[in-house]
Order: sequence, then C-alpha cells, then structure tokens
Amino acid sequence: MNQAEEHYKILPCPQKPSHLPNDIHWLSGEGCGSWFCIENVKSAFTISRYSPEGKLECKGIFEQVDGNHIKINESFEFTYLSHCAEVNIIQNNQNLKFKLVSKC
Repeated sequence: MNQAEEHYKILPCPQKPSHLPNDIHWLSGEGCGSWFCIENVKSAFTISRYSPEGKLECKGIFEQVDGNHIKINESFEFTYLSHCAEVNIIQNNQNLKFKLVSKC
C-alpha cells in the first residue's frame, strides 16, 4: 500500500457476493465502496447500487444527461461522483452523466 492509499484508506475490491450479477462493477471509495450495475431499459437505464456485502442500497430509473450515448456492450467503469441520485461512468476517456428519474 502506498502512502496515498494508506492516508485515504481506499477500500479494495472485495469478493463479489455470488447473488450479484456477473456484469456488476466495483467503485472503491475512502473507507467504503459500492457495487454498481446498469441495465438498458427502453430509452432509459436501471442503475442499482449495492453494499460491499451485496445488500441493495438503491435502485432507480436514470436518464443519461451528458456525454456520448453509452454503449453497454463496450468497456466502461463507474467513477465519482456516483450515488443514488447521480451516477458517472467513464467510457472511451469521456465522462457520461446519469440523473435519477424515479426510484424503483
């Protein structure tokens, strides 16, 4: 662990709980982290956030509000700031922003 990691105590990726989908993504944070999953639903997206242990924390319908249209079948990663009302994804070195429309 380098000095910056030790100072901020970034949580490493835990073992994925077996009940979570295979295409789930881990987003580390300072002292915490979350699993995120995105699914394409018609013209919007369902995004779910889970605790490190796999407990559903929030789920909602999101609209993409910024960036090129996401290509779900291509490589991407969740990034900061991501929470239950806004989610950011990096794909092809571009930030894609999603805003909550309604909770599920």
